[in-house]
Amino acid sequence: MRIHAVCALALAGAVACILPAASAEIPAWAFPVSPPGPPAPPENGVQIKLPGSTSAFTLTQILDRFKVVDWYPGEHPKMPPVVVNGRNPMRACAYCHMPSGAGRPENAALTGLTPNYFKQQVHNFRDGHRQGSEANRNPQNLMLEISKLVTDAEIDEAAAYYAKIKPVSYVRVVESATAPKTFVTGSILARLPEGGTEPLGNRIVEVPETVERFEHRDSKTPFTAYVPIGSIKRGADMAATGANGKTIPCTICHGPDLKGLGDVPPIAGRSPSFIVRQLFDMQSGKRGGTAALMQPVVAKLDVADMVALAAYAASLQP
Repeated sequence: MRIHAVCALALAGAVACILPAASAEIPAWAFPVSPPGPPAPPENGVQIKLPGSTSAFTLTQILDRFKVVDWYPGEHPKMPPVVVNGRNPMRACAYCHMPSGAGRPENAALTGLTPNYFKQQVHNFRDGHRQGSEANRNPQNLMLEISKLVTDAEIDEAAAYYAKIKPVSYVRVVESATAPKTFVTGSILARLPEGGTEPLGNRIVEVPETVERFEHRDSKTPFTAYVPIGSIKRGADMAATGANGKTIPCTICHGPDLKGLGDVPPIAGRSPSFIVRQLFDMQSGKRGGTAALMQPVVAKLDVADMVALAAYAASLQP
């Protein structure tokens, strides 16, 4: 908790007079909501394989929320029951966040977090402090439900498990004036099958390189995040200097390499879509609790600032 106290002093001295910004329109590209889709295709018994894995599973096994498939069992510690099986109706942690804890753009990476921070965040969901700006986002609503079902002992087990795994990122950040045309699936953006590009504008378009690997819950699915030209350098300058008082340097609390300090979480190498959602949720007041310290930090940021900070943080090695 000492790190939080140091950050609180820094924030009090630097941004004590900043008031929350007026509510802004939700950037839909950062909060994709999947439309109702067709049911999963019927099981045909075919064994599905992935590159780099010696395992094989049927579609029914892949979609089992209470017995998570493990494509790379030799690359992480033994999963505790709450991580691999959950407890019906509470789905397993690894179904969404992966056995590796790498997460995906629609949710959080869980590696690199201290057990104390991990537990705080589940309690924040449970206590209603992480509602999310888009009320129809399924991943957010699932966490709100799960937080009320999971026991403190199970939270401890999951926190200890993911704290043992070294963080890794599978996101490649590319500056571009254009991005692929996309549709929403699984609460993320994916390339349209027919292809095509469109102006990127002031957005981040983060898509899996192979949507089948995403759908088959491959924790090593590579993603490409298209970000505006010049945004990485702009974000680096803001993170280091605070942009002449618009915010404070991210490095004060998150460390010089943004890999976290104590219970302040790492943001290097994280999904840029995830980062933008968190900044926007903090600014809108939908994310509070232990994140309340961040509200004055983000109060003056516009979406372009959030895009730049997220592009820079995501471009770093975790």
